[in-house]
Amino acid sequence: AYAYEKYLTRIPVEYIDLSFIIDEVNIKKDIFYKLISFFTDKLFAIITLIVSSPFLLIGVIARLIEDGRPVFIKQQRVGLNGKIFNIYKLRSMVAISPDGSAETNGPVWATGKDDKRITRVGRIIRKLHIDEIPQMLNIINGDISLIGPRPERPEFVEMLSKDIPYYSFRHIVKPGFTGWAQVKYRYANSILTSKEKFEYDLYYVKNRNIFMDFGICLRTIQIIFTH
Repeated sequence: AYAYEKYLTRIPVEYIDLSFIIDEVNIKKDIFYKLISFFTDKLFAIITLIVSSPFLLIGVIARLIEDGRPVFIKQQRVGLNGKIFNIYKLRSMVAISPDGSAETNGPVWATGKDDKRITRVGRIIRKLHIDEIPQMLNIINGDISLIGPRPERPEFVEMLSKDIPYYSFRHIVKPGFTGWAQVKYRYANSILTSKEKFEYDLYYVKNRNIFMDFGICLRTIQIIFTH
């Protein structure tokens, strides 16, 4: 298990049990880590909103021209300790339901950049990550951190918790705008890929620290400007 964790930077679900949670994971962390994370989150979110506001405005105008309202959408996500909150996005898919979602019969797995529900404007704002800018409000509100496991929708959490042991373990830390699983893994669109992605979340929950968070930030910035 140690070699697996060291070289693949993920922890197999099969090695997780209550003793792992008790012996290996420091849920509270130290006060220095918490203070640094708190102030870094708020500062990053405020600066990002200010700097990116012209791009967000252009995205809003383009969204209105292409197919009108709603411009923004909100989706329920599962946060710290299983608490439900609304995450905000600039709409990038077709609006099928009254709330602007691209679904009529419940949540559907996202399939990445080739998802047929994404509009032409949506492809551009996704490519430039403009659709994610409103989530800075979630960081300011304290719903999510800058770094952490990506929050999932309640329906997916309920389903995955039945098939993936200790899946709810990822909720003992605040979810993040970006995270270890996001920079190390692709889209998860099945139970199998969600299980693999969860193993990266387990690695982060166990090993998170200021330096790791900083590295994830740098890698995220690199991905944004090169993909």
